[in-house]
Amino acid sequence: MDAIRAFIAIELPAPILAQLEQVESRLKPLLPPGCLRWVKPDSVHLTLKFLGQVPSDQIDIISSALRNSVAALHSFELEVSGAGCFPNLRRPRVMWVGIQEEAPGGRLSAVQRAVENTIAPMGYPTEPRAFSPHLTLGRLARDVSSSDLRKIGEGVRDSAVGSLGHWTVSQVALIKSDLRPTGAVYTTLAHMPLAPKG
Repeated sequence: MDAIRAFIAIELPAPILAQLEQVESRLKPLLPPGCLRWVKPDSVHLTLKFLGQVPSDQIDIISSALRNSVAALHSFELEVSGAGCFPNLRRPRVMWVGIQEEAPGGRLSAVQRAVENTIAPMGYPTEPRAFSPHLTLGRLARDVSSSDLRKIGEGVRDSAVGSLGHWTVSQVALIKSDLRPTGAVYTTLAHMPLAPKG
């Protein structure tokens, strides 16, 4: 049976992607060369749920179920701000910029929970780790020296990434990921709209 690699995410508007490109171009000269695999700025997205291999005949079923589950949730504002590393700045493995909700109320978490609760009965287990919204800018190579790790952590800490802008999240996307030697290529398969702001 045909299967595709897929995930569910919130896509970013062009102005935010342009800001991320500026952050990457500002950081690259400050960090040791060859230590990071950078994510192409126009490929950055806010992942809500990684599905892995999905049978092709499940795509429409998943899209329909997601459409129903998020339709009652209202659109909301997010801000892109700050930078850091997972698991921490002393042992960086993944470099990210942060996501904050503009207003309290946990609407992003509510959307992510709705996605998890919709997908779990279809055979995609709930993620055991707490949801930690972020945008991945780069992943470290496996053989980075401890001195380069320290320089990367310090570079991210000193980068002083402030607010990169806000946007209104009005839909969720089901996205196909094709892994190629030049990097992943993403294709949006379906959009699931949220209710208008309430």
